[in-house]
Amino acid sequence: MGEVMKVNPLDVVILIPSLNPDEKLLLLLQELFEMGFLWIVVVDDGSTPECGNVFRQAEAFGCIVEHHRENLGKGTAIKTALKAAAFRCGCRSGYITADGDGQHLAKDILHVAEALVQHPESMVLGVRDFSGPGKAVPWRSRFGNRVTSVFFRLVNGIDCPDTQTGLRGIPAGLVGLALSVEGNRYEYEMNFLMDAVRRCKVRFVEIETVYDERNQNSHFRPIADSIRIYGRFLKFAFSSLAGAAVDYLLFCLLLPFFAFSQTKTVFLATAVARTGSGIFNFLLNRYYSFGSREPAGQEAFRYMLLFLGQMLASAGLVSLLALFQVPVLLAKVIVDTVLFFISFRIQKNWVFAGGGCFGKEMS
Repeated sequence: MGEVMKVNPLDVVILIPSLNPDEKLLLLLQELFEMGFLWIVVVDDGSTPECGNVFRQAEAFGCIVEHHRENLGKGTAIKTALKAAAFRCGCRSGYITADGDGQHLAKDILHVAEALVQHPESMVLGVRDFSGPGKAVPWRSRFGNRVTSVFFRLVNGIDCPDTQTGLRGIPAGLVGLALSVEGNRYEYEMNFLMDAVRRCKVRFVEIETVYDERNQNSHFRPIADSIRIYGRFLKFAFSSLAGAAVDYLLFCLLLPFFAFSQTKTVFLATAVARTGSGIFNFLLNRYYSFGSREPAGQEAFRYMLLFLGQMLASAGLVSLLALFQVPVLLAKVIVDTVLFFISFRIQKNWVFAGGGCFGKEMS
C-alpha cells in the first residue's frame, strides 16, 4: 500500500480545487484513501459536463464534492473548499491544498500533512527542486518560479524556493486569514503566502517535481495571471512611480535655487521635494495600493516616521555617493530604487498592516 500514515487521519482535511479533471484525479483520490485519509474536499470549479462522471466517482469514493456553476478561479475554489471543510468536517488541526492534475503525488501530500501536524503553528510548503539539467521543467515554470522567488525575497525578506507551489499545509489558526485574503484566481496563493509569513513561520518539505506532457494541461495564463500575481506590488509600484515623478520633478526644479555647498543643496532640495511627494504618496497608497480602512491618523503617524527616515536616508546616501564623484541625479535614482523595495516591506508590514487588501482574522 506504500507509505504508512504517521498522523491521525482525522487531524487534516485535503482540499483539491479542480477544473476539467481526468483520471489522474481519481488515481490520486484512491491513493489518498488507501493511505488512510478520511476527509477530502474536491471543488468542481465550473468544469465541462464531460467531467461529471469524474466528480460522481469522487463522491462514490467518499469525497465531499462542491460545485461552481462557472469557473470562478483557483482562489475562490480554495475558499469554497475551506468553508465546506469547516461546515462538514468540523474543526481540524489543519488543511492541505493540493492539485489533482498529477503534479502532486500522494506520498508528498502525506509528508506535508505530517509536517503540519508536527508543527501546527506553521505553514508548510511542498517545494520542488528546479535545479539540475535532468529536471524536465518547462522553461516558463522554471523562469516564473525564479522571478517570483526573487520578488518574494525582496519584499518579504524571506527565502522561499517555490512560491508557486500549490501543495500547502494551512494551520487551523490561519483559516480566517485564508478566507479573507483578496484574490479569486492564481494571485490568491501569492497574496495568502505574503500575508501568512507575517503571522507564522513557514516550513518547507521537498517534494518531487512532476510535469507530465510538459505541463500542457495547465490552466495558468502566463500574462494575465502573472499580472494578477504581482497585482499588489504593481499597484504600489504605480503609486510609488507617481510619487517619485513628483519628487524628482520638484528636486530638479529646486536644485538650481539653492546657492549652498553641494551637500546642503542636495539636502534642502530633497527635503522640500519629499514633503510634497510624501503627502501625495500617502494618500495614493492608503486609498489605492493598500485599500486601508484603518484610522487615518494612526497610519499617517507611522507613514510620517517612515517618510522622515526615508528622506534622511535618501539625502545622506545621495550625498555620500556624490562625494565619490557619482553624478547627483544618477545617485538619487540608485538610492531611491533600493529604498523603494525597503519602503514596500515596511508599508506592507507596518504602516498599512491593517489595510483592507491584507485581510484580518475572522471569528
